[in-house]
Amino acid sequence: MIEPRIDDLLDHVDSRYALVIVAAKRAQQINSYHHQLGEGMGFEAAPPPLIESRSKNYLTMAMEEVALGKIAYEYATP
Repeated sequence: MIEPRIDDLLDHVDSRYALVIVAAKRAQQINSYHHQLGEGMGFEAAPPPLIESRSKNYLTMAMEEVALGKIAYEYATP
């Protein structure tokens, strides 16, 4: 079974589409954070993961953060 479950994730976002966008952008931030560490830079641009995860997959980490309510988002107005 895949964890976290889609039902748990949808409790924290408006739709499946919002979930995809939020999780993808957060996974990119986590990826950037880990690359900055390897280059000896600080984490000013990309915040570190907000949870302890057994997974090494950045998208899984992002979805776990969403499931735990650690990620907040808002729609941008043009």
